[in-house]
Amino acid sequence: MNAPILDGVRPRILSRRESLIDFRRDLHRHPERGFEERRTSARVRGRLEGAGLELRAGIARTGLRALVRGSGPRTILFRADMDALPIQEESEKPYASTVPGVMHACGHDGHTSILTETALLSQEARAGLEGSLAFVFQPAEEGPGGARPMIEEGVLEDPAPEAAFGLHLWTGIPVGKIAVTSGPFMAAADEFRITIQGRGGHGALPHEAIDAVVVGSYLVTALQTLVSREADPMKTAVVTVGSFHGGSNFNIIAETAEMKGTLRTFDPALRERLVVRLREVCEGLARSLKAECEFVFEPHYPPTINDPAMAEFVAEVAAGLVGPQNVVRDLVVMGAEDMSYFLERLPGCYFFIGGANPEKGMSHPHHNPRFDFDEDALLLGCEMFLRIQESYFERFPQPPRRP
Repeated sequence: MNAPILDGVRPRILSRRESLIDFRRDLHRHPERGFEERRTSARVRGRLEGAGLELRAGIARTGLRALVRGSGPRTILFRADMDALPIQEESEKPYASTVPGVMHACGHDGHTSILTETALLSQEARAGLEGSLAFVFQPAEEGPGGARPMIEEGVLEDPAPEAAFGLHLWTGIPVGKIAVTSGPFMAAADEFRITIQGRGGHGALPHEAIDAVVVGSYLVTALQTLVSREADPMKTAVVTVGSFHGGSNFNIIAETAEMKGTLRTFDPALRERLVVRLREVCEGLARSLKAECEFVFEPHYPPTINDPAMAEFVAEVAAGLVGPQNVVRDLVVMGAEDMSYFLERLPGCYFFIGGANPEKGMSHPHHNPRFDFDEDALLLGCEMFLRIQESYFERFPQPPRRP
C-alpha cells in the first residue's frame, strides 16, 4: 500500500480495502457488454439488499438505483457505469477476464465497486445525513448508451435529485492525483456514414466511369478543412474518417465507396454548424465530380459539461484529500461520456481519479487489451464520494439552479 497516497483516507474505508478489491476483481473476471450486465447488476443488488438499501432494479433493462434516506428532503445523485468492451484481454493477471472477447478495459469494474462500497458506507452512516443519496448503476456507457434510457424510465424521479456527481478512473494521470475541470470536460461524440455512388468500369478506361474511390479520397481531404478553416481555432473540434471501403480488384474502377467517421466537439453551436457543413461538403463535392452521395448523421453523446460551482466544490474536496498540488485543473479530453445526459439535466461534476502506476506496469491507455489501474485509486474514489456527500448540503444550503 502506498501510504502517502492514502494518507487522507479514513480508517473505516481502509478497513474495507480487501473486500473492495475482491469485488472489483470478481467483476473484472466476469465482464459483460452493454445491456447484458445481468450478473454485474445481480452482484451489486445482492450486496446492497443485504444492507437494507431501497432498490429499484431493471431500469433500462439492467440498470439499478439504490437509495439511502437521510433526514432532509433534498437528494443528490452519484453514478457509475457497469459495462465492458469487446476486447480480448492480453493479461496474465490472476483476475483476468474469463469471457472470450470481452474485458473491462476502461475501469468500469472499478467505478461499480467504488459506488457499491460508497453506498454501503453511506447506509451505515445515514443517521448523520442531511439529505438522501441516490446511487445509480448504469448500463451500456460504451454503447449504445444507458444514461438516456434510464432517465426516460424515471431514474431522476421519486425522489428528484438536485445535483449529480460521477468519477472515472484515468490512467492518463498518476494514482494520487485527481483531475477536476470547470465547464466543458469531455467532447460530444457523433457518427457519420457516407455512401458514394459512382459508375463502375474498366481500370484502363477511366473516362467511361465515375470513380467512387477518387471521389471519396477528395472527401477525406476536404472534410479536414471544416476544422482547419471553418471552426473557430479557440473552439476545439475533430473530424476523423476512420473507415473507407471501396472497390473489389486492382483493374476495376469502383462503383461505390463507403466511409464512416466521427465528429468530436465541445461547443453545442459549433457541433450543430459542422453537422450542416459535413452534409453540404459531401453532397456538393460528390455532385461536382458527377457522383451521388448519401450522408447519414447519427448523434451519440452530447458534451460533458461540468457546472462551474460544482466543479469548484469538487476541486476543494479533492484538495483536502490529496493536497492542492495533486489536483489537476483544466484537463479536457476528446473522449465522450454519457454522464453528459445527467449533467444536461442537473448541475454537477464529473471528475477523474488517477490510476496510472508505471512501477506496477499499470500505464496502458484505456481500451487497450492490457489495461489495468492501481487499485489504491478505488479507496480514493470512495473517500471522494463520501466527502462530497458529507459537505454538499452545508456548502449549498439552497438547491442549485438547474442547467
